[in-house]
Amino acid sequence: MSSENGTEGGGAEGASPEQLALIRETVRQARTPRAKPRTWRGAKLAERLPVARVLVDKGVLHLDRYFDYAVPEELDADAQPGVRVRVRFGAGRHRVREGRREGGGLIDGFLVERVAESDYSGPLAALAQVVSPERVLSEELLGLARAVADRYAGGLADVIQLAVPPRSARAEQRPSPEPLPPPGKPEAGSWGRYERGPGFLDALASGGAPRAVWNALPGPEWSEELARAVVATLASGRGALVVLPDGRAVARVDAALTSLMGEGRHAVLTADAGPEKRYREWLAVRRGSVRAVVGTRAAMFAPVQDLGLVALWDDGDDSHSEQHAPQPHAREVLLLRAAQDKCGFLLGSWSCTVEAAQLVESGWARPLVAGREQVRGAAPLVRTVGDGDLARDEAARAARLPTLAWQAVREGLRHGPVLVQVPRRGYVPRMACANCRAPARCRHCSGPLEAQGSGADLKCGWCGRDEGAWHCPECGGFRLRAQVVGARRTAEELGRAFPAVPVRTSGREHVLDTVPGTPALVVSTPGAEPVAEGGYAAALLLDGWAMLGRPDLRAGEDALRRWIAAASLVRPQGAGGTVVVVAEPTLRPVQALVRWDPVGHAVRELGERAELGFPPVSRMAAVSGPGEAVAEFLRTAELPRDAEVLGPVPVAVTAVGRPRRVGGPPPGEQWDRALIRVPPGSGAALAAALKAAQAARMARGANEVAVRVRIDPPDIG
Repeated sequence: MSSENGTEGGGAEGASPEQLALIRETVRQARTPRAKPRTWRGAKLAERLPVARVLVDKGVLHLDRYFDYAVPEELDADAQPGVRVRVRFGAGRHRVREGRREGGGLIDGFLVERVAESDYSGPLAALAQVVSPERVLSEELLGLARAVADRYAGGLADVIQLAVPPRSARAEQRPSPEPLPPPGKPEAGSWGRYERGPGFLDALASGGAPRAVWNALPGPEWSEELARAVVATLASGRGALVVLPDGRAVARVDAALTSLMGEGRHAVLTADAGPEKRYREWLAVRRGSVRAVVGTRAAMFAPVQDLGLVALWDDGDDSHSEQHAPQPHAREVLLLRAAQDKCGFLLGSWSCTVEAAQLVESGWARPLVAGREQVRGAAPLVRTVGDGDLARDEAARAARLPTLAWQAVREGLRHGPVLVQVPRRGYVPRMACANCRAPARCRHCSGPLEAQGSGADLKCGWCGRDEGAWHCPECGGFRLRAQVVGARRTAEELGRAFPAVPVRTSGREHVLDTVPGTPALVVSTPGAEPVAEGGYAAALLLDGWAMLGRPDLRAGEDALRRWIAAASLVRPQGAGGTVVVVAEPTLRPVQALVRWDPVGHAVRELGERAELGFPPVSRMAAVSGPGEAVAEFLRTAELPRDAEVLGPVPVAVTAVGRPRRVGGPPPGEQWDRALIRVPPGSGAALAAALKAAQAARMARGANEVAVRVRIDPPDIG
């Protein structure tokens, strides 16, 4: 207030009480009512596109849709598609004041789009807050998330939670670096060892979208070859994404990319980096500062702009299967991205999964392999020890190691380190033919047969039917034997046998990345084998039945994959590299290892699965939970007409005090599981039916007992 209004010294400090009352009343009449934060009562709405469609982060299937909210004028500039918002959720129609719906709890969400009018006829609640103006959810990422949710019968909010990392305000405040110009086209390098390797790089560098299944040669060159494919894609002005099974593999490809391009041209997305650093790297990719991404499973959703290549290494590794709902597999997500973005696709491994073989057999991808001369020159010598050899071997009966293994260790230690692969424990026993060792399977659904107690009665682990007159379809035999349950550690025995040689172990508790090239014994569980400088001189693959006898459809494929992964770390046969595998030499996976022919093994497996209706030729889903709940779910679900329900059968009870498996029953509870199988072409209908049935159960209320649904379960017996 100025002095002209009758006060001295300025301000209202000297005014009388009557004057102060008059001033307050005048201000009240002159000002428009201030909107209440987060309810925006009485606030003016945005003039253009005043309705925001929001995906709320509820994670329940019956709320898997968008909700409309009013956009206050003050939030108009920041409330753009893709930003994080907070909204009030759960208010009833009766809680309306001044034309605005109020009440409910604050919940996070993503603004999907702005529209002029709402399909909802009642009053709308207002956006409570724009958490950040950073547009983290792009239209492409939203489309991918929706496709993944539909593929796996899950909720869109759950997939978005996997795709977009948690926010870090400090990371958002830091600007991302300016993008660097594309690098030059790389030389073919060791890609020249493959028949179509240089052509694959040329296609990527020229802007093409080649699709290939790559059977890598043994040795450490795979990481550099993968890096050259990324550089070739960047040279065309496009982006590239590489997903690897673990941090050790990421570190190798990271080092190879840095060596080829230098710093600042690619981002590394792993959980080990920490929330803030990972989000900062993710933002650099989202903003277009970086065009190449290397990371573990979560990187499959990385928002790479102008994507030109998606690549996956070792798709058979369990780490590629997400453990959080809806549990997508990285291979399937990258296949969706390749189709959505019309970009190149590279699926690489030392081995070959049945899914990879199906991509080639269908013509969707081309094989990228080396000639037999190149394979023989790069692979080690593989020797086998079967049951007959063990029975005649005095050393094997005394020390559980055959003479051939002792000789290989003794000879290998003269020239360098020796790798000893020991299977993990805990496999559940199933039955197999005593003559040819083929797994015993049900005549009705081809599920695994289990022995019932100490008697001779057999029962299917899938459909629950009794089998009283089994005979082996391979050899005609009638005698059965229990498959190997587990394996004993041999590190102590080897340490006593070679007291002057250091023994190193690598496993779940302590995984080694590398070991020196000096003589040493390295005892490792499958998947934890460290890389030796210059390669291992020899390797022992012990107790092959412990992996081949697993109660799983993928037992042979997985055993071969783990054997080849270990044998690929051994020096070539020309440099004295030797591998000894303790398993029956007549079995198909063992023969594939001896011939170093994982592709042939996968093709034959694919043919057999096609005859029996097994995945991936068919699509399968697992429904598990308390028996009555599973039965009710199957009665109410409107499954496709060509769906076949196998079971339900009891699931093994988790012992109290032991960790609960992902998707398994709580300790001490008895659950049932049913498998639902559909032929090719009905997978989408099956997923939609299961999602609708699960959403209906959730909408009925909290009294419904939980039932778990998983598309493409990794372990079906």
